[in-house]
Amino acid sequence: MSKDLRVGILTAGGDSPGLNAAIRGFGKAAIGVHGMQVLGFRDGFRGLAEDHVMEVDTRTLAGILTVGGTILGTSRDKPHRMPIDGRVVDATDRIVATYRRHRLDALVCIGGNGTAKNSQRLVEAGLNVVLLPKTIDGDVAETDATIGFATALSIATDAIDRLHSTAHSHHRIILAEVMGHRAGWLTLEAGIAGGADVILIPEIPYRIESIVAAIQRRTASGTNFSIIAVAEGARDVHADRHYRSLEKRRKLAPKGVERDALDHELASLDADHTGHSLRLAQKLQTLTGLETRGSILGYVQRGGTPHPIDRVLGARLGNAGADLVARGEFGVMVAAAGDQTRSVPIEKVAARLNTVPLDHPLVATARNVGTCLGD
Repeated sequence: MSKDLRVGILTAGGDSPGLNAAIRGFGKAAIGVHGMQVLGFRDGFRGLAEDHVMEVDTRTLAGILTVGGTILGTSRDKPHRMPIDGRVVDATDRIVATYRRHRLDALVCIGGNGTAKNSQRLVEAGLNVVLLPKTIDGDVAETDATIGFATALSIATDAIDRLHSTAHSHHRIILAEVMGHRAGWLTLEAGIAGGADVILIPEIPYRIESIVAAIQRRTASGTNFSIIAVAEGARDVHADRHYRSLEKRRKLAPKGVERDALDHELASLDADHTGHSLRLAQKLQTLTGLETRGSILGYVQRGGTPHPIDRVLGARLGNAGADLVARGEFGVMVAAAGDQTRSVPIEKVAARLNTVPLDHPLVATARNVGTCLGD
């Protein structure tokens, strides 16, 4: 493709450390190497729908490498279901109109699974889209790494390290709730790195009896404290069975009232993870007789200065994205593949989550060092 291309860029979904590094990595290469003009859209897909635009130039990109969050802002608004003027509307046509109005040759979207699905919708609407993967959950398919994961892992591990001293000093069980709704990568790796005694992830439904037995074995051996790393999306076997039953019914239900009702129930169960670790702490205190506390790490995992690994990854994926746009390769995600990158169809990425396989080496590692996984 020729030079003088006009390219839009946005960040969507939850914020992740390293987003600004990716914006900078793309912008520097797009402007300095390929001679493109870059326009930033504020607050994700809403910025496209409402035409909230800013010019991204070398001055805009100066000094943002080490800054957390995103200079473009973000939102979880979806193109096909966006609240505008008090109504939820399909804003796809508005987004296409904004794209045409600014004579864009391509759109770069930086986001996770939801952004992949929304990007695919825009591909189907005729837009030239390139996706860069970010999420602290590490659950985007077809890529070895996602922007934000390394920073979140460092923060979660540091928190677990710090909780050890309090647990040991007060002879307590302490639960550290780590982010991870559908995938347990962050909890599993932080739990291993921080030496957690119990690790609970969404992929392995737990039995509270198994957790109690593990704690009692530690007590019998003379150790009167325990650290439990629990993903916010972890469920016990009964709750998990009920959730999977609803998911199966939802897949078979025809469009209409029944499917809407099942969607609502599933959404309610998804939202119910709030305070899950605190309720689990209360149960464990009753069953073990040991003082038990919960610590919800929450948004602190997504904040602050990005880890150098995320800065390098953001720069690398951003540069590769600029090269794809220059070559005219669209409808793809820039995937990390070892120390290289490769392009993967967005449609393939949007079709599934990258969850922890039960036979993954990290699962075996946790078990082999004596960690209880709740099953």
